[in-house]
Amino acid sequence: MSRADAANAQLAAAGQLTVILTAATLGRGGFVAADGHLDVAALRAELAARLQAGDPRLRRLSQRVVERAGSDPAWRACPPDLDFHIRQVSATPGRDGLSRLCSELMTTPLAADRPLWELLLVAGSPDQPAGFVLRFDHCVTDGANGVRLAQLFLTGTQPAPSAAAVPTTTDKGARLRLGFLRSIAVAWPRIGRTPLLGRLSSRHEVAFAEVEFAALSAAARRCGATVNDALLAAVNQGVAAALAERGAVVPRTLRVSVPVALPDRGDSGNATGVMVVDLPLSCVDIEESLSNISAQTSVAKQAAREQGTFELTRSRWSTRLFATMSRYQRFAALFVTNVRGPEQSLRVAGAEVARLWPVTPLQGNIRLAIAAMSYDGRLGCSVHADQAGVSANAVGIALQRAFDDLVATPRS
Repeated sequence: MSRADAANAQLAAAGQLTVILTAATLGRGGFVAADGHLDVAALRAELAARLQAGDPRLRRLSQRVVERAGSDPAWRACPPDLDFHIRQVSATPGRDGLSRLCSELMTTPLAADRPLWELLLVAGSPDQPAGFVLRFDHCVTDGANGVRLAQLFLTGTQPAPSAAAVPTTTDKGARLRLGFLRSIAVAWPRIGRTPLLGRLSSRHEVAFAEVEFAALSAAARRCGATVNDALLAAVNQGVAAALAERGAVVPRTLRVSVPVALPDRGDSGNATGVMVVDLPLSCVDIEESLSNISAQTSVAKQAAREQGTFELTRSRWSTRLFATMSRYQRFAALFVTNVRGPEQSLRVAGAEVARLWPVTPLQGNIRLAIAAMSYDGRLGCSVHADQAGVSANAVGIALQRAFDDLVATPRS
């Protein structure tokens, strides 16, 4: 097991749930009947054939994690029981039902004695679409690689290639020293009291938002920014509104942690750097917020790629230290991730995937995480919040309003 994957396994063992989800609604056709009922056996048969074909990119779906005393955990062969891993659950169909199901699943660990994934199916109704939630443990894959893994497994189609290599610092010693100093900075107290930081509870909430991708991209370009910058600007408005609704102090700025995908994975399902951005919560104008954020990310993204994988998870002992430090850190108050998804519509066992929303876990003492993924012309976003902090629904409503404001007719 690679060190990056092992670090996620260790964090899970330390009591931090490290499960990433993808929720989706499905159109009629294939294994989804006209009345919304599901032919689960047909779906299992198709996915079983895909696993049995022996594609090495799907090997983690037939392996489990084995702990080893005094050493990193390891992968061991463990054929999945598809009656367990692919099953129908009782949940309300449609977008709202899926968000409530995700709320429950984000505090429910995967079975440790099995391969660390499951596909949970929700039947439709005459007026609501069927859907599914696909769960992977973070040691199996990260967000960027998870999109490719899910696409290959569920649809059998060839995922998009990884990003091209990015130049990095050639002096390895200098890079490691720089990374170590940046890692130590995480422990340095910077953020004042805020409900976004604190001990995590078992009461979690998930809400969804979405926006047309091309319209958001055009709005970002008008300000010389990227789609990821526009996402952060919308998050900025959402967080400010949710804090105000709760009656909490809205600080002038608030630091957010943003993962940056790295091209050099080796045999790992995880390869990310960490970019930090100070959200300008005091900006009430969303285009002003967007310009502020764009100026920061144009520099911070390359710095994250040069640092590489987070230095405080480079060994077993440092991962244990990081797990402890993360429960008390005051460096970042929330987590935002954005991954590129399939550009074309996909089908699972003959049923069209209509909408997709990724959901990312809460870790350490961070009570708010926002995930986004592009798919078939739209950007689907989830808000995952510990209810001891802020309301996910409040953030989601404000986030949707910010998206709508950004893509409205350009100002004169």
